[in-house]
Amino acid sequence: MAGMKGLEPVATFCGKCSCGCPQLFVDSAAASERRVVITDDFGQRIQMSADQFSSLIEEAKAGHLDGVATA
Repeated sequence: MAGMKGLEPVATFCGKCSCGCPQLFVDSAAASERRVVITDDFGQRIQMSADQFSSLIEEAKAGHLDGVATA
């Protein structure tokens, strides 16, 4: 995937196929508000701060995102 140089891989979601599964990266060279990078299997990506990502994790742990997986 273009533009992925310098990104440190953290996690791959799914990984059971060859569809280009979504991935989580850290870009330590990016500005702090864009350091966490999530890619999807369509080649798109979002960038967010570590604080924003932490908030997302807290919401998931609290069960607030559980309905999304069954929608």
